[in-house]
Amino acid sequence: MSFIKGIEFLFRYTGRLGIFVKDIFYFLFTHKRTFRSVSKEITFVGVDSLFLVTLISFFIGVIVAFQTAYQLKKFSSEIYIAALVALSITRELGPVLTALIVAARSGASITAGIGAMKISEQIDALESFAVNPVDYLVVPKFVGFLFSLPLLTIYADFLGILGGYAVGATKFSIPFNFYFSMTFDALKYKDVGTGLLKSFCFAAIIASVSCFEGLRPLSSSDVAKVVTQSVVKSFFLIIVFDCILTALFYFVFV
Repeated sequence: MSFIKGIEFLFRYTGRLGIFVKDIFYFLFTHKRTFRSVSKEITFVGVDSLFLVTLISFFIGVIVAFQTAYQLKKFSSEIYIAALVALSITRELGPVLTALIVAARSGASITAGIGAMKISEQIDALESFAVNPVDYLVVPKFVGFLFSLPLLTIYADFLGILGGYAVGATKFSIPFNFYFSMTFDALKYKDVGTGLLKSFCFAAIIASVSCFEGLRPLSSSDVAKVVTQSVVKSFFLIIVFDCILTALFYFVFV
């Protein structure tokens, strides 16, 4: 019974979130934005996340290189570390890990901020002045996520590949030119493109879920709860859509 209720809740939540996203796109294409409002969100989502993305992406590249080397060593094929690291990072780990980092950091902060505005009746004040909260608060954040997350993903891909090179150079003495020649030979436009397409999808998920949950709290005790739910639901939807997109790309490109 609990499983059935869980499925029912999932479809009901997805439906409400879909209506919310529809409102976002309506205001996105029918109202003009100021660069100042959007640039503020780009700075918060993108620039302020660089340090975390740098550390995690580099060390993920190191970890993937060591793990692939462990298997390739059995076949004396350590030179293929470059190709495997590049494909793993650009197709999967780069966009997914970057999205999870941003959801945990920026998404949670946005949910808390909007939730605090909700319980302090600032949202009601906006509505009393005929200002739609979705148009004023949500759309700039949505655009900021769509702009920042793909750029962060490209940056994470580069750092992950650099982490793999650090292992290849220090542990297996693979020359710089040879390593990156193997990397670029293995990578195709579709590999980078699928990762970027995933990042756009993840950006829309994080922005919509974070803002949707932030508009829900009715009391101060609800803020911590909706922040937790925002992160959990963002993580869940990111993984689900990653699985769907990976399967779709497999049937399209194979």
